[in-house]
Amino acid sequence: MHHRIFADRAEAGWMLVERLRGESLEKPLVLAIPRGGVEIGAVLARGLGAELDVVLSRKLRSPHQPELALGAVSENGEVYLNHFASAMTDAGDAYVEAERQRQLAEIARRKTMFRAVRPQAAIAGRTVILTDDGIATGATMIAALHWVRTAGATEIVVAVPVAAPDRLDAIRPLCDRLVCLEEPETFWAIGQFYRNFEQVEDARVVELLRDYGLPATKWRRAAAAAPLSPISP
Repeated sequence: MHHRIFADRAEAGWMLVERLRGESLEKPLVLAIPRGGVEIGAVLARGLGAELDVVLSRKLRSPHQPELALGAVSENGEVYLNHFASAMTDAGDAYVEAERQRQLAEIARRKTMFRAVRPQAAIAGRTVILTDDGIATGATMIAALHWVRTAGATEIVVAVPVAAPDRLDAIRPLCDRLVCLEEPETFWAIGQFYRNFEQVEDARVVELLRDYGLPATKWRRAAAAAPLSPISP
């Protein structure tokens, strides 16, 4: 089966806007997983008149296969393990704890940098749209979903351009709505579904948060002025 290849993250984000536009969203907040997800999130925030923030989940890497996620750690330090991954590796408790500490250090580094331009948004009582540029293992998204649910979101929507179908099965029960544009049976890496998949740097995330992190009181005015055509990245 032929699957769509997105020109770049901005185009993919705009296609998600078209799927979500007109939905009933309660004081919408877009929470993006850095770094690539923030490019998608900025388009969603602009197109839906929502507020933009980041969610700082991090993948826990397997000892000999860094791309294979053992699981993930959320911003509050909670660990969510992929049972299939931990069974396939020789990662013991000591390794998992050391990797948890490494990723928490990276979360702390990013929090210092990103929160300097964008204080953490309120989550309780709102529609939260969780996004990334794609879902491969789903580990970081699952950790983010648990964290957002505990923070009191009224409704959680997961919106992504592309995902491995079997991982969507793990994510679907954890959210209220799932929007995914492409669910290819053959899935090697997120980058195979983008013509331009350049790495997103920290400075770009800071810029996007500064530009699109709206104070909650302004989201209604932004919604009224939402553009009718894609924004340039």
